Amino acid sequence: MTARLIKNSWWVDFRADYVRYRKRSPQNSKAGAQAYEAVLRQRLARGGALDGKLGLERNPPFREFAWTWFDDYVVPNNKFSEQRAKRGVLNRHLIPFFGGVPIGSISTHLVEQFKAKQLKSGATSSSLRNRLTILSKCLNCARDWLELETPPPKIRLPRLPPVRTDYLSGDECEALLAAADGVIYEMILTTLCTGMRQGEIKGLQWPSIDWQNRSVLVQHSQCDVRKILDTPKNGRARHIPLDTNVLALLHKRKQTSGYVFLNNGKPFHCKPLNLALAAVCKKAGIRRTTWHVMRHTFATNVAMRGVPLQIVQRLLGHSTVTTTERYAHVAPSMLRAAIDMLNPQTQPLLTFGQPVGNQWNAISAERGKCPSGTTQDRVRT
Repeated sequence: MTARLIKNSWWVDFRADYVRYRKRSPQNSKAGAQAYEAVLRQRLARGGALDGKLGLERNPPFREFAWTWFDDYVVPNNKFSEQRAKRGVLNRHLIPFFGGVPIGSISTHLVEQFKAKQLKSGATSSSLRNRLTILSKCLNCARDWLELETPPPKIRLPRLPPVRTDYLSGDECEALLAAADGVIYEMILTTLCTGMRQGEIKGLQWPSIDWQNRSVLVQHSQCDVRKILDTPKNGRARHIPLDTNVLALLHKRKQTSGYVFLNNGKPFHCKPLNLALAAVCKKAGIRRTTWHVMRHTFATNVAMRGVPLQIVQRLLGHSTVTTTERYAHVAPSMLRAAIDMLNPQTQPLLTFGQPVGNQWNAISAERGKCPSGTTQDRVRT
């Protein structure tokens, strides 16, 4: 038996008639993988075929291996939205270019030709970077699964231009809230004060709100395509303290189960939700915005008030602080504190030693103030 534990998942990996088969066991245990291998061997002995068979030849064309990689790696390890995105990249870009090339014959020069063709056709650096990342992972898996003798090609990812983060000003936030009402007002205020993603707002459940500790557990995201509650992006749950006014607003219609925000008794879909936000923007007389811009607005305003980026990262649910660093330029207090340390006239401050940390402690001690600075003095009924 050749059951193998790979990244907390049990796989069967064996050869039959000089063909290698490697498949994830439906039962994630050693005994389950051994039983699954026995079933596969019996099926082959009867002349049957296996889905996801590897090694029909030692060096198969890219198009054959790519779909095996998709079924055996992408589907078990990626969320549905990521699967759909990678399927599109394979269909529209990678397979049309590399499809007939043997998987072990894809060279660095060929990858550079692909990059040149993509850029010539108008692909952005960000889009090309995503496509090359998918290609790189596929080729690395091919080397491991097919035991190729040649190493995968070196893939140089294009540099990305500086990220420009769009966010709403304080006046725009106030105008937006003044023009909204009902459940849309509640969703806008909650987004501005928590930075939750649109799917997380749509999928928010009443049991996720901790009334005693005044916080919300972000553990769901509404998937419009599959119409189910999925996990948040990166699969990580997180706790976000709730603003006093948001907490009071939701407490007025507190329930024990179900969705917090509903559209005529049903969960919101992205299209009507975006149209509702567009109507509010038009009524408020401001530029058309999106729910993700309001997430940027929350993060920007929190960073502007001196909150350390590691805290902002946790609030937003970013997997690495690198993503959160796009908000570093709006935190001038961190740079000012460093320069003031050099000046004898400004050095002996009350915040000496930990200027940013003390500022963060002072701000976090304030009660009942929305991080985005948009909370109104009274809660709407």
